[in-house]
Amino acid sequence: MATFASLGIQKGYVKSLKELNITTPTAIQEKAIPVLLKSNTDFVGLAQTGTGKTAAFGLPILHKIDTSKNEIQALILSPTRELVQQIKKQLFKFTKYIDNQIFAEAVYGGEKIDKQLARLDRTTHIIVATPGRLADFIKRGDINLKNVQTVVLDEADEMLSMGFKQDLDYILKHTQGERNTWLFSATMPAGIQQIIKNYMNPKAVHISVKKENQVNENISHSYIRTSINGKLDMLMQVLESRGEERGIIFCKTKAGAQKLKEQLNEEGYAVDALEGNMKQKERDKVMRAFKNESLQFLISTDVAARGIDVQNLGFVIHHQLPEHIEYYTHRSGRTARAGKKGDSIAFILPNEMEDIVRIQKALNITFQDRTL
Repeated sequence: MATFASLGIQKGYVKSLKELNITTPTAIQEKAIPVLLKSNTDFVGLAQTGTGKTAAFGLPILHKIDTSKNEIQALILSPTRELVQQIKKQLFKFTKYIDNQIFAEAVYGGEKIDKQLARLDRTTHIIVATPGRLADFIKRGDINLKNVQTVVLDEADEMLSMGFKQDLDYILKHTQGERNTWLFSATMPAGIQQIIKNYMNPKAVHISVKKENQVNENISHSYIRTSINGKLDMLMQVLESRGEERGIIFCKTKAGAQKLKEQLNEEGYAVDALEGNMKQKERDKVMRAFKNESLQFLISTDVAARGIDVQNLGFVIHHQLPEHIEYYTHRSGRTARAGKKGDSIAFILPNEMEDIVRIQKALNITFQDRTL
């Protein structure tokens, strides 16, 4: 069985991984790390969220940094502020036992520009950024990316579905030259294929983890038949049956998420809602409460859930089925992270059975009928 040392990871990093309880490489880490460490290549990795992609690209990037040079050498783009902060934190933890200090800075919207620029004035080797804010910095001439050797697009499909296509084009055009581009995505919509064609070497290495089964196999899928009027009671029955477990309930619209939050609050449930229009401060507050477990359940829309990575979520509930099939993949991928098991439960109305059949076929999964 592969170990991080056998993949070529240096001792100091292996020691910090061990301390973080990361001892056995995941499938994407095992396939990607040796390629990214040893060769200067463009790279496309197709893997679900929650499969350890941060270490798969983060460790090779750290190995490539030359700390004797005070310049930005790598750029990691990610869809949301939460993910950006999380990646930066992970990189910092990985470098605990390394002799030379590697400095990473985070750049994202919702925080004062001056504050971030002041941080970038210090030695910075790696920038982790959301595309919108980074594109602003480039346009203002505030950032020097001419020595960037590696650009990582993390959760590339999520960045596209959040409307970052123009910003990504701008950044990739701006950093063209000798750099390598590493793209990681859970799905391969047309927009991603376009990016690969326009900005990446045709000889890029492609690696796919369980393509035929795009949804994490530790998730069990089920549906419950219900009616519009019966949904709230049914939801409360399911929540009661989960005991202490924590989970996310997905709604299609902001109005739906708010209404459900009010109904559940009235019934005495510790629940709050995340939706796209929220100010960053409010969003942070809700996420903090959910992460420190003062909220047991979170209600969210598809857009608002981007980048949520909370450990030990037992289940997700689709209060309404999602608009697009890849949203089902993203929603269900919030549970069963880091090798744990989880449940994905869809509430369906009588006319939605054909949607279940469609999702099963497209994602190669099987739903159990769990109608109570």
